[in-house]
Amino acid sequence: MNWNPAIKGFTSFLKLERSLSQNTVEAYQHDVHKLQQYAESAGHKLPEQITTEDLKEFLKWANELGMLPSTQARVLSGIKIFFKYLQLENVRQDDPAALLESPRMARKLPDTLSIYDIQNLIAAIDLSKPEGMRNKAILEVLYGCGLRVSELTNLKLSNLFSDIEFVKVMGKGNKERLVPIGSEAIKYLRIYIDEVRVHIPVKPGKEDYVFLNRRGSPLSRVMIFMIIKELAEKVGLRKTISPHTFRHSFATHLIEGGADLRAVQEMLGHESITTTEIYTHLDRDYLRDIIIQYHPRS
Repeated sequence: MNWNPAIKGFTSFLKLERSLSQNTVEAYQHDVHKLQQYAESAGHKLPEQITTEDLKEFLKWANELGMLPSTQARVLSGIKIFFKYLQLENVRQDDPAALLESPRMARKLPDTLSIYDIQNLIAAIDLSKPEGMRNKAILEVLYGCGLRVSELTNLKLSNLFSDIEFVKVMGKGNKERLVPIGSEAIKYLRIYIDEVRVHIPVKPGKEDYVFLNRRGSPLSRVMIFMIIKELAEKVGLRKTISPHTFRHSFATHLIEGGADLRAVQEMLGHESITTTEIYTHLDRDYLRDIIIQYHPRS
């Protein structure tokens, strides 16, 4: 099988059978195109002719290009799924990527905000402006639910269950989950929806989206980044923060408060608890700082 029809079929497989998001599909396409580029430069090998040694040389080539270990790991993940697909289609009987190991990576601890920082940012919102209450509701929901920015922008009115204090969100891979929402977030959501949003002329087909711009369209991811960046500048916060910083802070503060790791995993929508465990490292740093600050022998 030639590369182009193989990649085209792989793309359909990712969309239809794996139900992956468009961003993930495009990333995996890009990964396989990289392998195609290497294979064509190393003797025009077809997908069914690639060996484990070829893949090792490909990863070595990627490393020599200056590709970061995290990017190499992502590329290898896409390549592994590609060869699984070729097996399913009976293009190959074996899987040359099966025994390949991802490069070891140092875990980068995410930046977090203190409770004081979060209160400071929310207090800096100008509620006299039309978008003020909307922005307050956005920050309360980001911090109160630990949502990804895409989950926030796609939040629907029909998925708010304020009576039982839950919201339903669509996470990665179109996986739905229920997330608890606190009373403060519900309070400001209700004010925004009942007193501000009702006066916005909503674009046809966008009636169910919670957060809208002044033209009645759903807010973009970029707009959420800009709102947070402007607030950080306003209060003189020197950290580089993003919507994801609120998600990290949500998880860190829960674990510092003694929350069960499995419960936090469920709320964040992590497929593997290993991803959630990074917050236990943050927790240990916090505990160490407490000992240094307060223990008489430290």
